[in-house]
Amino acid sequence: MSNVSQLHQQHDIQEQASLWISRLDRDLSDAETEQLGFWLEQSPKHHQTLLEMAAYWDDLTALNQLSTLFPLRASTKKGNRRYARFAIAASLVLVSLLSLNNLSLNNFWSSQGVHQANNQSFNTTVGEQANFMLPDGTKIHLNTDSNVTVAYTLGHRKLTLLKGEASFDVAKDKNRPFTVIVGSQSFTALGTVFNVQKNDDKAMELVVTEGRVLIAKAQQSVAQLSEMIDQDSAGSLDATIVISGEKAVIASDIEAPVIKVPLQQLQRDLAWQQGMLIFEGEPLDQALIEVSRYTATKFNIMEPHLAKLKVAGYFKAGDIDGLLASLNSNFNIVTNRNNDNVIELTSAR
Repeated sequence: MSNVSQLHQQHDIQEQASLWISRLDRDLSDAETEQLGFWLEQSPKHHQTLLEMAAYWDDLTALNQLSTLFPLRASTKKGNRRYARFAIAASLVLVSLLSLNNLSLNNFWSSQGVHQANNQSFNTTVGEQANFMLPDGTKIHLNTDSNVTVAYTLGHRKLTLLKGEASFDVAKDKNRPFTVIVGSQSFTALGTVFNVQKNDDKAMELVVTEGRVLIAKAQQSVAQLSEMIDQDSAGSLDATIVISGEKAVIASDIEAPVIKVPLQQLQRDLAWQQGMLIFEGEPLDQALIEVSRYTATKFNIMEPHLAKLKVAGYFKAGDIDGLLASLNSNFNIVTNRNNDNVIELTSAR
């Protein structure tokens, strides 16, 4: 077999392994469990690649599921022997991963000293999105043109969103609050999934999709935040608790009432995480401001009445050509791109 063929075959196996991990993440049906067992039995390479991919993605949940689905049994029936080697391998890799994670986490804490923060910075350019994994297992998904800094200590997990937008899938740790500072506000959680968009130091939006987040002033101490997050109600503590399915908007340092977000709006607000933009009747000028976050191209609406046209539809973030084609088809708008990478929009004559 040629080297090219071998590389192609390995690429195919990796793609199949990635697909199985994604299926494990949402739980397998009985039929899929049978299919996975058959696929694993086809080649030892399938076993090895699946475990390697899970380790690469740091997906301990998938490995746990594999050990559960294919447990090591005392019976010597062919159907049980069939998965024995894989169950042992999965268990060993799971133990190894846990050990490596603990080792790396200990090194992370000790590298700067117990009482010093370990500082990291993550950023994206215009039009770029990226995922990052922190040593405690917290996942960060950064949107376009965003920057976040991380300072972890033994008693507190503190991040600062300097600009842009980020989604945080927070690893649970009841002894160390997780706080994101955004301008004059702080957002604190223990084990939560939430999204924060910073418009400026006094204007931001919070959407909580799992758990709860406490909004307080950025200057609050760790002890105060810890006390607040444990309260059933933060009304008397000059703070607000936002729970799953709710949204909070802060403008000019004034916090609007927390609102329950319909599923459709939630999907629209978080569509960027799938690389999409969804508009449902926003004025064209506002829609173009959102589109501009994902591209260096700027827009100039030449006729005032065009700015208030209502825009609706699904658009891929950064797909300027698709947007312009839609505007031309639906509103008879023509465009002209000048040398300064600015697109001028006018009505067709």
